[in-house]
Amino acid sequence: MKKLSLSFGLILAFVFASVAQNTTSAAPAAAGAGVEFEKDVHDFGTMKQYGDASTEFKFTNTGTAPLIISNAKGSCGCTVPSWPKEPIMPGETAVIKVKYDSKRVGPINKSVTISSNATNEPTKVIRIKGMIEAAPKEETMPVKEAPVGAPVEK
Repeated sequence: MKKLSLSFGLILAFVFASVAQNTTSAAPAAAGAGVEFEKDVHDFGTMKQYGDASTEFKFTNTGTAPLIISNAKGSCGCTVPSWPKEPIMPGETAVIKVKYDSKRVGPINKSVTISSNATNEPTKVIRIKGMIEAAPKEETMPVKEAPVGAPVEK
């Protein structure tokens, strides 16, 4: 009988602990800034060399305090982000612009790491990808030769 009582007591304690844990996890998030991006990845697809390889990542402050982006850093010098320096108020949207130097030929797979005061994602990584194809070579114009006996410029 003691074993049965003890087992029942342990099961009852476990059930109460599970209910209490589920109740606390369902509570609203702590006050503060929050960030939610419309997309995490932008695919340029296949594009020509020297083409416009710039895009915008739209995001919203989903929190209750102003969102401040302190930094955005590209994974290399060929990926340059620009971001709003002023606080983004709760409910407002803004964009982070990312420009890739498309003179390089081949696949693109770059990231931008964003640092902010967001409580849900203080560090967020967004990505760009695609393929750059070589631009067609321009036909060279024939060089006109100077007539024989013409003065040579120095």
